[in-house]
Amino acid sequence: MNNLLSIHTIRFIILILLQVLLFNKINFLGYINPHVYILFIILFPVKNNRILFLFLSFLLGLIIDVFMDSGGINASAALVTAFIRPAILKFSFGAVYEHQALKFNNIDFGQKLTYISILTFVHTFVYFLFEIFNISKVIFVLQNTLFSSIFTIVLCILITSIFSKKTK
Repeated sequence: MNNLLSIHTIRFIILILLQVLLFNKINFLGYINPHVYILFIILFPVKNNRILFLFLSFLLGLIIDVFMDSGGINASAALVTAFIRPAILKFSFGAVYEHQALKFNNIDFGQKLTYISILTFVHTFVYFLFEIFNISKVIFVLQNTLFSSIFTIVLCILITSIFSKKTK
């Protein structure tokens, strides 16, 4: 248990540092920004305490907001993403999730891509919805969501593929 706690603490800190020091500096074509810190929400164990998970997700977003000076946009997007994660897990993995037998390294690539994509689109949509906060610019919100989500999904898949333990 202690080893599991230290792994998630290290992941939490590393993702914050990567987001703040590297990925926040990327501003491709003026509006494509990756939000790789959501990997913490994506990879958090299914069996853990839900209240603790929601709190950690909010704290993660809040810390990113402090560094970005974005006024709570990341915190709200991270909290919404963490809140709907069980429904997305059930949609993406079905019975495997219901029996709490989910191991992220052992799942099919299609299921993993579906799971990461849905959570990323939800997170990015909430982020840009609160950032722009203008109903007349809904097309701009959707455009930003689409392009930033695709970039984030590619980076998340690459990072999880590089750092995953291969089990046979």
